[in-house]
Amino acid sequence: MSDTDALRIEQLQVAYRVRGADLNVLRGLELRIGRGETYGLVGESGCGKSTAALAVVRYLPQNGRVVGGRIRVGEQDVWGLGREELRQLRAHTLAMVYQDPGRALNPSLRIGAQIAEIFRARGLSSRDAWTKSAALLERVRIGDATSVLERYPHELSGGMQQRVVIAMALANDPALLVLDEPTTGLDATVEAEILDLIRQLRRERAAAILFITHDLAVIAEMCDRVGVLYAGKLIEEGSTSELFRQPRHPYTVGLLRCLPRPGTRKDHGRIDSIGGFPPSPGEELTGCLFAPRCGLADARCRALDPPWQQVDAHWSRCHYAERAHSLPRTTPDSLPSLVPVDRERPPLLKILGVSKTYRGMRQSIRVLENVSLALWPGETLGLVGESGSGKTTLARVLVGLATADAGGALELDGEPLAGMSSARQPEQRQALQIVFQNPDSALNRSRRVRRLIGRALARLGGYARTQRRARLLELAHAVRLPEPFLELRPSQLSGGLKQRVAIALAFAGNPRLVVCDEATSALDVSVQAAILNLLTELQRTRGVSYLFISHDLASVRYLADRIAVLYLGRLMEIGPVERIFEGPHHPYTAALIAAMPDLERPITPSARLAGEIPSAIRVPSGCVFHPRCPRKLGTICEREEPPLRHGADSGHEIRCHIPLEELAGPVRIR
Repeated sequence: MSDTDALRIEQLQVAYRVRGADLNVLRGLELRIGRGETYGLVGESGCGKSTAALAVVRYLPQNGRVVGGRIRVGEQDVWGLGREELRQLRAHTLAMVYQDPGRALNPSLRIGAQIAEIFRARGLSSRDAWTKSAALLERVRIGDATSVLERYPHELSGGMQQRVVIAMALANDPALLVLDEPTTGLDATVEAEILDLIRQLRRERAAAILFITHDLAVIAEMCDRVGVLYAGKLIEEGSTSELFRQPRHPYTVGLLRCLPRPGTRKDHGRIDSIGGFPPSPGEELTGCLFAPRCGLADARCRALDPPWQQVDAHWSRCHYAERAHSLPRTTPDSLPSLVPVDRERPPLLKILGVSKTYRGMRQSIRVLENVSLALWPGETLGLVGESGSGKTTLARVLVGLATADAGGALELDGEPLAGMSSARQPEQRQALQIVFQNPDSALNRSRRVRRLIGRALARLGGYARTQRRARLLELAHAVRLPEPFLELRPSQLSGGLKQRVAIALAFAGNPRLVVCDEATSALDVSVQAAILNLLTELQRTRGVSYLFISHDLASVRYLADRIAVLYLGRLMEIGPVERIFEGPHHPYTAALIAAMPDLERPITPSARLAGEIPSAIRVPSGCVFHPRCPRKLGTICEREEPPLRHGADSGHEIRCHIPLEELAGPVRIR
């Protein structure tokens, strides 16, 4: 092993014991990370990324074990260490940040107690440990550190929780930092802050980083080298710029094609996706692992395992690496013809001056303020904004899971829409459906998929028992859910398949408007592409409208016809999708766009929006965005709330004191 390597994994094999059988998850994984290097590991869910991370820090679950190979951190064999040696390694050399910071923090302990515990374990006094904890939070860009130390985890935003977890991982100045999906599910602005923080810490501390994510744009921005993992094996590796510019494995080509490219829209055709599914853990395979899903595969691929060979400037495990770029499209590009949105017709849905206040024992929190929107038949309205902007609250109000304040109104086809779903007419409940971000929260884990969809058909569609089977199969086909999966329970399905079931439930009653609340945000790029294609196809064949809520602006740009931007419950901008992206922008919209990671456009730290969205408990006076606005005019922004003003194009409105001709100028984000 080179003395410049912070991590070296050699022929690692990991298996999980399930029902008396060993299921292989990692099948001879090999990789190395140099000191001070950031290495990205990408691949679909189930390929073994998180298992590799857990094996490195020796945190495999009880039924997991290393059956071959070894892992070396510095000069130490991780799986050959005794208990005390392992504790010392974790305390001084190795640290890990998990995907879900909420699970890494104890909900019953204040933040200060959890961080101070690390320092007290090293012999510091309570006072010194507290001082060190505050300094650590300031180092990860948490401004009011003393206040945060006194809070419980649930009182912090997702981005703040993630920074606390990173601070805890850095408490001992680790030489190797393992990051497992550290930005998945975060808003673009919060993600940008976390990435800046990781970049700064790497520069200051020269730590090696294993960065695991399914977000290829983040990998392009953050990593020196990247490895592509499939079915537990590394199938391609090289410098990030070279590998993304000229991939030499069909699987990598397929992953890159799954990304909505800048400027592509749903009326340009489908996004390509990867057909089929990765092999199940423990599945016995011969030949190339990717052959069953590869459009270039032939008899040689199915019989012979390709060697690990150098191609150009990087390495690939493919018999036909030189022509990987010629991989045939899996997804047909053509779609049913798009029916233009006719705004001369009455809108399907009207939201008129809707506000929402949550009232507690001590204080009231206004999360929506006088929001007015309209949505036409066959239209997709994208709704964007940071966490805390009111997007999900508006979605819950629309589908009747929350009641708006008095004074506002909802109309469906010109008819009043009652606040709670239980008070609405059956046809209104059928017309408005929702797909949640986490399908597990919407699916009964104890019921088979066939029964879940059948029940929805009976309740929403009114189908008799004799009609249900044919309709169920038709619906399963529409959402690309293979019939054998109907006999499984949700716990036996992948994230993408569960989301397809959730979409099938929403379409069981032939809805006219479906609210998609972060329905694709946490999915792999291949699954996300398939879901976006599915939503587009269902819209074209059934004329359904969508309220598409997402922090992924690339997906919003692809699917939406118009975009509405929320900030602290206020509508800051609304307009046609290309006008929103081309400008003039509201300064907040400009900040969201500037924070977008992009394969072809790395974002510099200077292009980040400073600070976090304020609490709805203490809403700033005047323009609510003025404390963070890089273009604030002066006291007028602090005193007066700006009105929504019409832009040059029809349907484009911006809430800002800055004249529109000035907003059309160069964007400068502090």
